[in-house]
Amino acid sequence: MSCMFVINVASHSILQPQSSVPEREKLVKNTDPPVEPISGYRDECGYVPTVGRWGRRGEWPPGRPLPLPAWGDPRPALLVDSVERYEELASHVELTVQQLLQAHHYNSVGNLIRFYRGFQASGLKSLTQFFREYSPPITEEHYTCVGLALELLRRLSNLETSFPGLTARLYLVSCEEAIDDLDCYHHEEPDAMNSEKEHVMVALRVEVAGRPGILLSDPGYHIARVVTIMADNLYPHTGWFTQSNEPQCRKEYHYSALSPDSDYIVWRDRETRQGREKNTLGVIYVARPYLTPINVTERRNLVYNLCSLLARDAKGHLIAGIYFKVDNWEQEFSETNGPFFTMIYRSGEESKKIKVPFSRFLFQLPGDADITAKLVALCCQQLGWPEGKLEATLNGLATLLADRNFREQLLDLNHEIETACDD
Repeated sequence: MSCMFVINVASHSILQPQSSVPEREKLVKNTDPPVEPISGYRDECGYVPTVGRWGRRGEWPPGRPLPLPAWGDPRPALLVDSVERYEELASHVELTVQQLLQAHHYNSVGNLIRFYRGFQASGLKSLTQFFREYSPPITEEHYTCVGLALELLRRLSNLETSFPGLTARLYLVSCEEAIDDLDCYHHEEPDAMNSEKEHVMVALRVEVAGRPGILLSDPGYHIARVVTIMADNLYPHTGWFTQSNEPQCRKEYHYSALSPDSDYIVWRDRETRQGREKNTLGVIYVARPYLTPINVTERRNLVYNLCSLLARDAKGHLIAGIYFKVDNWEQEFSETNGPFFTMIYRSGEESKKIKVPFSRFLFQLPGDADITAKLVALCCQQLGWPEGKLEATLNGLATLLADRNFREQLLDLNHEIETACDD
């Protein structure tokens, strides 16, 4: 056993080879059902996917800013008889991820606008009360990490014929980002009362010719490749890789087990700007499937103070989009005061970024209005949207951000969540 690490969950271990086919089949029958195809029902927002167990609501204690996260039973490993066969599996999964990244935007902007309009229509004065009553829909046009991960599960079910048993073994895993102290993440299950769980990924336990490992896929962070964490750190273990390499910034990622007997994978993010290196850590709980991605993670991200709408190519490279931060401005929103957003667009083969004031969409401003309008139209076209749709979205955002009452309550909720989870 010296060449592998073992992750213990109840009586089962996450990265330990399993003894017999009957035991594996028994595990499949006794755990949560396999991934269901996403179906849809009609509501006022269009088609909203229903996602079976992934939509579990969970307990929401009074006074807590978020519902409690929940996890299911451990999933058995997919047995792969050779490294070559695993490479074939990984290449199929990778192609599916790349097709997904190209087909769907990351769009927390649309979710924020819909949340705001729902609050306005509710007649409630307390955003906290509305936040508790709101059911976050998952729509194809407004995927965040949750929608992208659920869509990836659906698409990967198409590989079942080539890789029997795959669908029943795929599961979502929860992730916490920007971790300061890893000491409490070795053996314990996540503390539901103090877990923010702001991100989700797709995972698959594997045994490659008897060697245990984990396959991870993260479309929410536009990672256009499969990440493999092998127990013995030998091939096909991924190791460090470059996620993006732009003139201003290079990002490199690394995934490994926290310790030989841990239930967690550590995600290391190394960012280099102007020769200065910044390192951050995330932890991914891989022992059991995460069952509350919508009620906890999608809900949490509604009041996160950084929003983005991004289109990418199959390799995860930015094509076009916008992003902005919600801040609390002491002065009233006016022609000369207020927030900006960053707009990204392609000019030839080069990616361009410009900052644009939201006031441009509330007031008739002189100067570069025509130039801005042309760039917004270009960005809209590169997003693949109908003419005028991006401008209408920016108008909606400007109205939302100019609403001081909503903005302050949203920031209070975000702060309350961060504080509760830090405690």
